[in-house]
Amino acid sequence: MQVSVPFSPEQASTFAEGVDGLYGFLWVLTILFGVGITLTIFYFAVKYRRRDEDEIPRPIRPAMRLEVAWTVIPFIVSMGIFAWGASIYYKMYRTPDEGLDIYVVAKQWMWKFQHLDGQREINELHIPYGRRVKLTMTTEDVIHSFYVPAFRVKMDVVPGKYSSVWFEPTKPGRYQLFCAEYCGTSHSGMIGWVSVMEPSEYQAWLSGGAGEGSLAQTGQKLFQDLACISCHRTDGQGRGPKLEGLYGSQVQLQDGQRVVADESYIRESILNPKARLVSGYQAIMPTFQGLVNEEQLLQLIAYVRSLGPQSASGGANPASAQPQPAQHQGNRPAEPNVPRTNPTPTGPQGGAERPPQ
Repeated sequence: MQVSVPFSPEQASTFAEGVDGLYGFLWVLTILFGVGITLTIFYFAVKYRRRDEDEIPRPIRPAMRLEVAWTVIPFIVSMGIFAWGASIYYKMYRTPDEGLDIYVVAKQWMWKFQHLDGQREINELHIPYGRRVKLTMTTEDVIHSFYVPAFRVKMDVVPGKYSSVWFEPTKPGRYQLFCAEYCGTSHSGMIGWVSVMEPSEYQAWLSGGAGEGSLAQTGQKLFQDLACISCHRTDGQGRGPKLEGLYGSQVQLQDGQRVVADESYIRESILNPKARLVSGYQAIMPTFQGLVNEEQLLQLIAYVRSLGPQSASGGANPASAQPQPAQHQGNRPAEPNVPRTNPTPTGPQGGAERPPQ
């Protein structure tokens, strides 16, 4: 039986060629230097061997040119490698603004994917060919690592925070997905597949799934079930900041700092509302730690993202329609006797901010 051992995995993303080029260069450079140094050692060992016990070696004269050469040349080569690697790293880890957003939740021992359209998958990810794909990932338990060799992408998935990775497939096919971080007894079984499809096939696959509504619509329903709407009102008269236009905006905090309302900020605002209070609002929002899981957090974040700026008529622009702001106020609305402070915030009126507690 003939066994084929490929030199490297198949190239199936825009990153693959650049990564392979760098590693190929390092491989060749290592061989050249290794072989060259080894042969030089043998040559010197023979040429300058001691021929007589009473032989006295000739004095060694400093060779400044030689010393400068073996210092400067390796330095230039190593700096070139650094610049080459840094350029690839910058491209890989600088997430593009536009792309197909997919949320990922890892747990022992599976990968769970949520598409914005509402499709859900376990250990199988369907994506279109020729389009940038951005994954926002978190884990419910221990550290995992998302690794697709054919795409040359790997990213650790750490509890309590969001990690992002992106890639652009260059050809249709089915590529294996691994967890590259030991995560327990069944670590070796935490594998899956990434299916890259033609755009038309991908759209057909999306439309053929049984949907419970989009991710934002699911988050909208959860937002209402948790009574968040009682404090995050679209008219700005609630005890918490309104959420329309929050995502991606600059938020003014009570300590004078300004932060960007991204996924990590919204997540922290839900689980630890008192960590970063929005300017002009009191710390009255309860924590939802233990009340919502990682998948529900992603649904709420998707809903907040779907909320556009409030229209002139005062209507919101949410995922579906009716619900309003999207910050979670709790399974229990704040007590009516809690004082309300709602001055005009200096900066975007964030929702992920420390809304009602």
